[in-house]
Amino acid sequence: MSTLKNLNSTHLSAEQIETINTNLGSLETTLVAILSNLSSDERRKYGSISEQNKLLVNKVNDYAINQPALKSPDVDWDEFTKDFNSRTVLEGIIARLENLLTGVRNAKTLHDYDNYQASLDDYAYTNYKVGTSASGFESKRNELKQFFSRTKKVGEEQTGEQE
Repeated sequence: MSTLKNLNSTHLSAEQIETINTNLGSLETTLVAILSNLSSDERRKYGSISEQNKLLVNKVNDYAINQPALKSPDVDWDEFTKDFNSRTVLEGIIARLENLLTGVRNAKTLHDYDNYQASLDDYAYTNYKVGTSASGFESKRNELKQFFSRTKKVGEEQTGEQE
């Protein structure tokens, strides 16, 4: 069975990397005012409202807009509207960032795989060269062999973990 190689041969240019880093810095600077660090206890306490509760919020917002005479005087409606608009915008940002993150992770996974396969090829070549008594390859093999277990588990192929 042949191994697929070079699954992702599209690479970012230095200019693209600089643009990405500049834009990420701008995004971080822009968002810093609204970012919140919640402890795990606070995250559990406030949590994320469920889909059912989002429907409630949306319905209350609809009533506030379309039938303002029915609004509770106990609610700060200006703040409610600001919160509602902010959460709507943030949901959109989160969706876009998650799509980007998924794509970036997938691209990285393919590059990880390509590097790992090339490293296995290089290790095999190193072992071949050790057999020919070529200079320098014995020490290289000794350094690399630490990454390979001496025994395989039954039914498992020897692989490395990828992040």
